[in-house]
Amino acid sequence: MKTIFKMLFVSSALLVFAACKNETATRTSVEPSTQSDVQQKNQGQAFIEDDESQPNVLQIAIGSPDHTTLVAAVQAADLENSLVNAGPLMVFAPTNAAFDALPAGTVEDLLKPENKEKLALILKHHVTPGNYSKDFLKKFKKVGQASGEDAAVEVKGEDVYVGGAKILASVPAGNGIVHVVDKVILPAN
Repeated sequence: MKTIFKMLFVSSALLVFAACKNETATRTSVEPSTQSDVQQKNQGQAFIEDDESQPNVLQIAIGSPDHTTLVAAVQAADLENSLVNAGPLMVFAPTNAAFDALPAGTVEDLLKPENKEKLALILKHHVTPGNYSKDFLKKFKKVGQASGEDAAVEVKGEDVYVGGAKILASVPAGNGIVHVVDKVILPAN
């Protein structure tokens, strides 16, 4: 008989404990969130501060005054975490002037939430697995982009063009290399 009472007591105590726990969880989920949508979006490896390591390709772009449009596009497409992975990654980074050369309204249209997938595809067409210098790229005829398509590599004198965009400068990164280019490289599709 004592065993039955003990089991009933333990069972009822567990039920009370579980009910209190569920009430707390329900209350918490009903209360308004104290975090803004932006804070919830900014999660993942890209948002960890690290002042000691060599900057990654995303940090290099963020630190460049000539790549503010590219950074805004990466953020609009939610690709920040992709650009901070271990890589190695080659990013062909169009300058603000390269984006300005697109037809009027193109960038603004691509930055709209309903065009997120299209924007992501275009941005992925600027990323190649690997870490090759401009001079080493001269040995290639094409490079496979993260978009799933290839971009042609052309050599004209000392200049190297990828997908029709001229490499203006190269910056080594902790997870690859950033090649600054003078044009936006558009995929065939």
